[in-house]
Amino acid sequence: MSAPGATAVATPVSPMLVRLAAEKATGALLRDHGTLYLVDGRVVHAESPAAPGVDVLLTTGGRLPREGWDEAVDRAGAHRAVGRFLVDSGRLHDGELEICHLGAVFDAAFFALSPTSGPTRFRYGVGHWFGTVRPVSAEAVERETVRRRELLDAVWPYAAVDASPVVPRRAAPGQTVGARQRALLAAADGRRTPAELALALGRPAFHTLLDVRRLAAAGLVETPLDPTPVPPPPPLPALLPALPVADPDIALLRRLRDALEAHL
Repeated sequence: MSAPGATAVATPVSPMLVRLAAEKATGALLRDHGTLYLVDGRVVHAESPAAPGVDVLLTTGGRLPREGWDEAVDRAGAHRAVGRFLVDSGRLHDGELEICHLGAVFDAAFFALSPTSGPTRFRYGVGHWFGTVRPVSAEAVERETVRRRELLDAVWPYAAVDASPVVPRRAAPGQTVGARQRALLAAADGRRTPAELALALGRPAFHTLLDVRRLAAAGLVETPLDPTPVPPPPPLPALLPALPVADPDIALLRRLRDALEAHL
């Protein structure tokens, strides 16, 4: 039984990931939008072109100098122990590395596990040069991916904003936003997409998407029209046509019907 408030995954996001977890497989799961790395069936790393990597999150945010990151890759990359080197050399604390890496894993996995019509492949035995920090179960990755999808749609159910340039709109009198969203709006030049803004700001891509959707819901970011044409809905049947119009309840129902049709 799921814990209270947990998001159950009725249909697997990636049936292959579930099967590999059951097999306790080790290797790389390659999908159109990213790659998940497994050790004994558990996810140890993830990367996606849509999400900033651990290097960006650490260096752009100012926690780690770029030269410190480059040295770690040069000295420990061949041994698949970059994360361990960052801690052993005193550049990061264990807790810092774990939190940053887990955030990057869930962030990249969200995009890597996005719906795709392309092939999904698995390369047995392939590892990532960053190394293992804290393995995560495939079930937890799938559950978090579903939760994030639902959260985005609950905030503003218009996915077109996710891949479109972020175009700020003038705030209404008295309308304010927090410091993080102000920085995002300041960086939005009408050309950068949320993924490009996440890279420039050194922030997780999902959290940038979430901020953009919240800003769109508040009217502070434009919501582009969906380019996919949607066929008009069939006309609704008349409600209780045989009843007299003079009945006040029937008149109210008809006004309600007209209002609903106007918003379809």
